[in-house]
Amino acid sequence: MAGAERGQRQLNGPQTTGREYRNLSVPAHGMRCDRDVTVRMRDGIELLADVHRPDSDGRFPALIAASPYPRQIQDLGAPMGFIEAGASDFWVPRGYVHVIANVRGTGGSGGTFGFFDAQERRDLHDLVEWAAGRPWCDGSVGMIGISYFAMAQLEAAVERPAHLRAIFPVAVTTDLYEAVMHHGLFSSSFVTPFLAMVGLTSARSDRFWRGPLVDAARQVLRTAPLHRKFATMNGESSIALLHAALKLHHDPHPWDDLWRAMAVEHPLRDEWWDERNLLPLLDRVEVPTYLGCDWQNVPLHLPSTFAAMRALTNAPVVRVGMLGEFGLTWPWESLHVEALAWFDHWLKGQDTGILDGPAIRYWMPGADEWRTSDTWPPEGCVQREWSLRADGRLSNDHGAPGERSLMVLGAGLGRSRPSDADPPSRLEWTSEPLTEALDVVGDFEVELHASATATDTAWIITLQDVASDDTVVDITAGWLRASLRRTGAGSVGPPELPCREADIVVPGSVTTYRIPLVTNARRFAAGHRVRLVVTSDDQDDRTPAIMGFRHAPVGTSSRNTIHSSSRLMLSVAEQPARRTPGAGVSA
Repeated sequence: MAGAERGQRQLNGPQTTGREYRNLSVPAHGMRCDRDVTVRMRDGIELLADVHRPDSDGRFPALIAASPYPRQIQDLGAPMGFIEAGASDFWVPRGYVHVIANVRGTGGSGGTFGFFDAQERRDLHDLVEWAAGRPWCDGSVGMIGISYFAMAQLEAAVERPAHLRAIFPVAVTTDLYEAVMHHGLFSSSFVTPFLAMVGLTSARSDRFWRGPLVDAARQVLRTAPLHRKFATMNGESSIALLHAALKLHHDPHPWDDLWRAMAVEHPLRDEWWDERNLLPLLDRVEVPTYLGCDWQNVPLHLPSTFAAMRALTNAPVVRVGMLGEFGLTWPWESLHVEALAWFDHWLKGQDTGILDGPAIRYWMPGADEWRTSDTWPPEGCVQREWSLRADGRLSNDHGAPGERSLMVLGAGLGRSRPSDADPPSRLEWTSEPLTEALDVVGDFEVELHASATATDTAWIITLQDVASDDTVVDITAGWLRASLRRTGAGSVGPPELPCREADIVVPGSVTTYRIPLVTNARRFAAGHRVRLVVTSDDQDDRTPAIMGFRHAPVGTSSRNTIHSSSRLMLSVAEQPARRTPGAGVSA
């Protein structure tokens, strides 16, 4: 059995948000598994599920994990982004049934995969109600798993199945357009290989996944010394693995159809994307919800975390746990003790202490301690502005008026290499070394006053922490396709970027672009410098790209000029945040 105690298979990653819990379920059961169980949907289509349950008589709460990823390998132990259902050998011994299901059109389940569509939501409702009626279930159902498994939890919750009691959607995406298009810029280095990999794995038979080759790999991957190494594998490792799928053949339907819909046929928000946006539906969620993410997951799941928190207006309880580096690695095993405290409270009625204290618990990178808050941003934060000066300095002093230019080139120009006479392909603004530590926490924004020589271009922005030895850490990022710059009328605070209509750029005209950076938290230590990097094409490996996520170029050649009236706005914690008991200790 798995856990954090001596003698158990040790789980990777932080297991709590820095505190102790009480009255937690203890391992008391062996395990059995019912494979390839059919689950009939309301339209007659059958999904397939593996049911991992205690080998004892009786009825137990069920935890459902559903996704398009192979259910048969969720215990493989491989450091790949598809193994995210959680550790069955942690949950089942502690008195839970772990149901791992494949959504429609994947892993042998019937029907056609619709990628976060309305049909998938209805299926997940039916899956919850099916589990509640099984003889091994006591009628209480929760849902678990990160990434797509987390998305499935909110999909089910907005459909309000009667027996769903609580969910734990850590690393969730609520708006597919936001994850795929990045304010109009196609996240090509992730989405393209992701769909290829889902298509490839879905084509493999049950015999393959349960065959001797995979069993042999399982034995090797789960050895303790090798397993420990996976605790520090980052997002770029996952991207490299996904790209391997592009070299292998997969059935083009529906995977290439979905790719074409996203990358080619629906560049603007329209009805296709609206069907795949849960944010307007989250007020229908009426079950306790635990959100969370790691601060590094800037280009995929982090943007949805706080948006979901604000939109869950009718959930009786919302808690948030934000993790530092390597807080969510693969196979997903972190926060299991935290989740146990959550589900023991809501599904078993045990007083675990999970609701004690403020609603938000977050790791503060740089300060390396847990902090807490009841609001986001935390109380006491103030907006601080930094000017993008013409001399390349980032400062609260505007300096002399001026401008700086970068150049982006489209394809097919017949050049073998850039010329030394060309403007640079990226610009940097760097502050002086900080005289004291600077804690930035919350929502950030860049306001560019800029012109372009093309009718469309891209703005790709990265905020960095530069140490005294010139070591650079990417903190967060923001993106915007210039022709999709229109914001919601009368918006207050960070602008809405609906991307519902295109508005060409007038060449040479100075335009204001409001570009939100993804919410984050960071202590910049005394002696460090704050840096802002701006480019219009991040395909060059020398250009920063958090987690290795890069974008399809807009394709225009343009000289882009940024005026010194542009500014960076950071939310700065001016008052000490409340720290958790035992701050700095990761259980």
